[in-house]
Amino acid sequence: WKAIIGGKRIKVGAILEDVNGQLTAEVLSKEANEVTVKLNWEYGTFSELLLNSGTLPLPPYLHRESEESDKETYQTVFAKDDGSIAAPTAGLHFTDEILSKLNAKGIRIRELTLHVGPGTFLPFSSDNVSQHKMHSEMFSINKLLLQDLKQDIEEKRKIVCVGTTSIRTLESLYWAGNDIEDFQENSLVRQWSPYNSKKLISPIESLDRLIDNTSGEVLQGKTELIIVPSYEFKFTDGLFTNYHVPKSTLLLLVSAFVGDMWKDIYKSALDNKYRFLSYGDSSLLWR
Repeated sequence: WKAIIGGKRIKVGAILEDVNGQLTAEVLSKEANEVTVKLNWEYGTFSELLLNSGTLPLPPYLHRESEESDKETYQTVFAKDDGSIAAPTAGLHFTDEILSKLNAKGIRIRELTLHVGPGTFLPFSSDNVSQHKMHSEMFSINKLLLQDLKQDIEEKRKIVCVGTTSIRTLESLYWAGNDIEDFQENSLVRQWSPYNSKKLISPIESLDRLIDNTSGEVLQGKTELIIVPSYEFKFTDGLFTNYHVPKSTLLLLVSAFVGDMWKDIYKSALDNKYRFLSYGDSSLLWR
């Protein structure tokens, strides 16, 4: 398994043990704080072991252990599938009551899935963005959503994403359709596709390609997409998002979305003592 591990003294060959003594991890290779480990345990499935022996993976920047209350507060009301390493935190601001009120106002709510990976916690290690390697994350899209999205664009409806997770997934759909042959072969949207593609089709054409080439009810794949200033958004008009830290890919995404205005937005947040990060305040941004 690939993992992120704390502790500079941990070396290749080290054998780590969980607090309950049910799991050991042998470090096979190490580069900075990323390691490859071999896991060993005696009883049950790995999923059962995680549920019984693991703790809720709060982001490290909260600087505290998880509490019983986090099982409810660090979870969205619409979560369904296991697989994400972290909650899509912009979604924490939504309750069943709010979703009902949005429905009553005729605002259509549609769901997609992206399993957030450990790369979300890794800051830039270089001042040159081109040297940053994005981790791939798995996404899952119902074919019906592709058809609804096409209709929304044709009817010129505003499309608002809840969270950087959602916007990264939605924008990845365009590049999956634009580079359909590559996506069919690798099930992967590549990190630099938006900046290297020589031929661009329309968002409608891209969705048509995906609809025609999705044989089942669900489109699944992986995305490495990085959204940085100069990126041209294909689907998204608005974005709900929390406030992010310097040197993060998420802050770059926000700056790509609103342009230089991001500096004023963040200055206002700091001046008014808004809370940042996972349990922080949210914003609604428009392009």
